[in-house]
Amino acid sequence: MTAFDTVMSEFSMNLVVQAPLETHADAGMLDVLAKLAGATSMESLSSHVWRCKLVSATMQTRDDITAQALAAGLDVAFVPAGRHLHDFKLLVMDMDSTLITIECIDEIADMQGLKPQVAAITEATMRGDLPFPESLVRRVALLEGLDASALKRVIDERLQLSSGAEAMLAAVQAAGLKTLLVSGGFTYFTNHMQETLGLDFAHANQLEIVDGKLTGRVLGEIVDAEAKRQTVEETCANLGITPAQTIIMGDGANDLKMMAIAGISVAFRAKPVVRAQADIALNFVGLDGILALFD
Repeated sequence: MTAFDTVMSEFSMNLVVQAPLETHADAGMLDVLAKLAGATSMESLSSHVWRCKLVSATMQTRDDITAQALAAGLDVAFVPAGRHLHDFKLLVMDMDSTLITIECIDEIADMQGLKPQVAAITEATMRGDLPFPESLVRRVALLEGLDASALKRVIDERLQLSSGAEAMLAAVQAAGLKTLLVSGGFTYFTNHMQETLGLDFAHANQLEIVDGKLTGRVLGEIVDAEAKRQTVEETCANLGITPAQTIIMGDGANDLKMMAIAGISVAFRAKPVVRAQADIALNFVGLDGILALFD
């Protein structure tokens, strides 16, 4: 049970419904969701965000509402009433397919004409079908001999922030939270993101480069699920806070161990195994969707 689950069992809950900016929620569906939650109507917080206060939050109610919302292309979350963003002290983010839209290793592989092979391994890993360390070793080995300039090309030509990332980070930093980017990807990219976005901490794998070419090996210990969890715990200890004061966001099986110790875990455009275990799932809205969860 996460800290979030404990709060959920002790305090009254609000239901928050969000629609992507490019769509509009059907009023009839909002009424359906409100009734399922035991409310008569929804309060409009913006053109794309609605809330029902102090609703029924039984497991059956949550399952019914989640299923209806998913089919309608809406994101829903049950959140404790009275929670504020500044109640938390650290935002932790996975990088690939969470903070950014791409899987960097797949795009590097594309420079070698090997994207399909590498992407297939990546997909199996994200589903939890393949241990991450084995997966990373296999994928990086395929990159042997690639000119290291391909890494910069990925940044220049393909790397994009996920929708809502900048708005989310601006609000989080304004609220005084520290930020940690922890990735099973590579330091070349996490260092770039840390510098570009003003993040406080970053941790990832280091590709070995010799004479300007990738050797197909990773230097040092692989940043797998356990290493991600340890990084979060060590960062919390250094900040003098507990994991219960963190918001942790991820999308793949490699994120589950760190998400399990979070104050709130957020699955962003995630694999089913991750959505099932996260406190909050954002399937349609951007990363800034977390901001609507707080009073």
